[in-house]
Amino acid sequence: MNDSTSILFGMPEITVVKVEHVADDGGQSGRVVHIERPEDWAACPDCGVISTKVRRRRTTRPRDLPHGQEPLGVRRHKRHFATCADALLIEPEPPEVLGIDETRRGRPAWIKNETSGKWARTERFETNFVDLSGAGALPGQAAGRTGKAVIDWLSERGTQWKSQVRIVAIDPAACSRSAIKQALPHAVIVVDHFHLVALANKALTSVRQRVNREERGRRGRATDPEWANRRRLLRGRERLSERGFTRMWNDLVDHEPTGQILTVWIAKEELRSLPVYARERAPRPVISQRLFRFLYRCAGSGIPELITLAETVDAWWPETLAFITTGIANARTEGTNRLIKDAARVAFGFRNLTDQRRRVRLACTHQTINPAA
Repeated sequence: MNDSTSILFGMPEITVVKVEHVADDGGQSGRVVHIERPEDWAACPDCGVISTKVRRRRTTRPRDLPHGQEPLGVRRHKRHFATCADALLIEPEPPEVLGIDETRRGRPAWIKNETSGKWARTERFETNFVDLSGAGALPGQAAGRTGKAVIDWLSERGTQWKSQVRIVAIDPAACSRSAIKQALPHAVIVVDHFHLVALANKALTSVRQRVNREERGRRGRATDPEWANRRRLLRGRERLSERGFTRMWNDLVDHEPTGQILTVWIAKEELRSLPVYARERAPRPVISQRLFRFLYRCAGSGIPELITLAETVDAWWPETLAFITTGIANARTEGTNRLIKDAARVAFGFRNLTDQRRRVRLACTHQTINPAA
């Protein structure tokens, strides 16, 4: 504390920038002393990384001390330095459960190649890899939503890293499944049954709309029974009251001559019952029999939307059964997708892909780095 300002204020490493006379609202003049730290760097208190980049400037008003005949005001100017994100975002530990999903990066942009002179469109999607067994951090991202992007990212981690992954949770995407089987042949792939039920509801809506166009030659109206019961059709049987179920069933039986809508609704309810049997630890032959019954009903219906649904369920049933057995879902990955989108909204978009990935990883890994935050 050799500096005179430090001795005066009792604050080390503080210097006076300027002193000025100001007048308050009542017309009384006073003195204002502006002080700050002269250093142009700061060290992170947690990791010790030196930062010279100023993130923001802030002016505080310490308690004014009466000194002399005029009022004395103090204004301290603080500089907040930015922490180096690369020092915090170290290579994470290999997770036992890995979640994979994609998000849209933003609008496509066209970039001209300086060598060839051709224009190329930038990638709009990012594949996100989430640690589902730990604190839910974001180990990394890859450009694109193809199987090659997944394979390349996993290959960069190394054999030892990949050997630690036991389970991978994904959405029903064929490219992701084939990539995981190639890069992680020992891992178990799980798919939430929610996606299959959502496909069943989508098929039911498509059949309802198609039947209405074929029978009436127009879109649905409030006077049409199938349109009036559209929400009851998408609701589970156990969530319908007896009055609501009876009204829906009788309206469709009396006014829908093809019977396709009720056929798809019954198939949808059978599909919803399959996870219940598996969750209750029913014998494997019972589950297989119920699955065969559902597939046989769909194949014999002759309804194109129902046949497509049956093919999808049959193709993804092993992964769905693995989800029911392990209880691991991709919900935390969807939550990470929300954080990624929020980071882009707060920044009003990113122009640099490297800066975007660094900012997104820091936002998704914040709770892991600083649990008290």
